Amino acid sequence: MNTNLPVQSPDQNIVATPERRKGHYWWRVLLITFGLYLAGIVIMVFTGNPLLFPTIAMLGNFMIPVTYVAFFYERRHLSQLTLPAIFLGFLAGGLLGVFVASILEPLFIQKLTFLTAFQVGFIEEFVKILGVLVIARRWAHDSEVDGMILGAAAGMSFAALESMGYTFTALLSSGGSFSATVGVTLLRGLLSPLGHGTWTAILVGVLFRESKAGHFRINLKVIGTYLTVAILHGLWDGLPGLIGAFTGSGLDVFISQSLVGLVGIFLLWRRWREAVRLQLAQINPVIVESVG
Repeated sequence: MNTNLPVQSPDQNIVATPERRKGHYWWRVLLITFGLYLAGIVIMVFTGNPLLFPTIAMLGNFMIPVTYVAFFYERRHLSQLTLPAIFLGFLAGGLLGVFVASILEPLFIQKLTFLTAFQVGFIEEFVKILGVLVIARRWAHDSEVDGMILGAAAGMSFAALESMGYTFTALLSSGGSFSATVGVTLLRGLLSPLGHGTWTAILVGVLFRESKAGHFRINLKVIGTYLTVAILHGLWDGLPGLIGAFTGSGLDVFISQSLVGLVGIFLLWRRWREAVRLQLAQINPVIVESVG
């Protein structure tokens, strides 16, 4: 990127400034949505009104994903991504990913085993970036931070929509037990930052970083990152069954997904630090010239 020119955003050209006020709005998002979720549960229990169930399920499943994206948005530093752009990434990444995955997975996977879990990983880590590729194809997408924020939005939207499906399945399999759906919703919500959003943020960040002249490049670094997150995804789905054979049920999911999740968070932290350094390296000549 030519640092002597305005930084192009999806909507307009804006000159990047080295300072950006940091807030803590992600906490407010979390507390407000959690409060509304609890209020919805209480009201439904007392009134027995089944019409509230879709609203409660939506609040519960989108609560953590939206908070996760808000957390990254507040720490975007010099990124010129706008809220509408991130919303498009959230919408397109999740919906397109879920639709395509629902077509591909039944074609290649008949039963979830340790080996087929890696097929799930390769499919879903591919389909989640399709929405980002569609909406960002006309941007000057060479900022790793931009890619990580959009990747987090797409991945967390996919996670929320997938969790909605699990919530509905839990409702049917439990014979209409509302408490069963609450348990599934809270468990998947708490685990969601360790999975989909983190993996897609890592992959799209590297994809944007390796882009040149406004064109995506699929080089060895991008392919290696894709293989890494797909393998993490496969371990996330496959390890519980393998560990459960030795530890018994109950600990398998916690142990395996905690280990895989911590590896993903560590990789995300390293990528984010690199992305911020690249931002500062781009803007520093402008600061030096304006001061001198």
